[in-house]
Amino acid sequence: MALFFLKNKTTFKNEATESGLVYGGAEKIGDLVSKDTDKDGILDWEESLWGTDPTKKDTNDDGVSDSVEIEKIKSVQVKNTADYGGVASVVSQDTENLTETDKLSRELFSTIATLNQVGDIDQDTVDKLSSSLAERIQNSTPKKVFSLSDMKVIKDDSAQAVKNYDEALNKIYNQSPIKYTVLDVLAKFIVDENNVDESVLPQLDPLIIQTNKIISALVKISVPPSLASLHLEVINELQKLSENMSDIRTFNTDVVVAFRGLTQYDTTTDDLLTAMYKLARAIDEKLNN
Repeated sequence: MALFFLKNKTTFKNEATESGLVYGGAEKIGDLVSKDTDKDGILDWEESLWGTDPTKKDTNDDGVSDSVEIEKIKSVQVKNTADYGGVASVVSQDTENLTETDKLSRELFSTIATLNQVGDIDQDTVDKLSSSLAERIQNSTPKKVFSLSDMKVIKDDSAQAVKNYDEALNKIYNQSPIKYTVLDVLAKFIVDENNVDESVLPQLDPLIIQTNKIISALVKISVPPSLASLHLEVINELQKLSENMSDIRTFNTDVVVAFRGLTQYDTTTDDLLTAMYKLARAIDEKLNN
């Protein structure tokens, strides 16, 4: 069946974990939360909220440091739009156009700011916040879930109907012209423990398109009733895979979503393999009884 995206999965899992790109634990997330590239006392994620450059202590070169300008904004509790030497208030951001990364950063900022005001920031709090952030990044619900009503379930459960179904499956899965896999792309994406090559991510596009075509074809074929639930499971796992790839593709614009795709990819492929195995075994039993 559709193994074009599944080879060498264990190898990638090890490489990705060792590289630190897959934020699966509090330690890696803690590094992300506490990062301050320009050493100005304003964490990188917080600088993005205020429109300042995390690599420069004085973004607009006006002689006043970003940390001072941001403190001015905080002290007067700006509610609409504020401009202190070109540094915009977080409240002025268009909430309807925020990415997941923006939303998570805003929530994190609000939480830390509140805790800081009550003097409740200590290492235990940071650890708990890091763990919560890690869980938030990893967890999400599928954007689309198929149901039995979306499929073409026939009333014929004969051996011939199962044979026709099996042949239709093989025809779909054999139409896989792309010669590389998701893991081939991700292996090139992760250059080393400190660097990634974002230029290779467009290579995921043909794989996403191909996976969506397979899903569409699976929805349309005639399915014997005894195999319908297993067939549906395969479709929904393929849908998760497509969404994972699409999430990874957003690395340039929404890093939180991309990390979520990376962390979920391994589980998704495991679940897909399991679903495909159960369906293949059920077909074999039907054809050999």
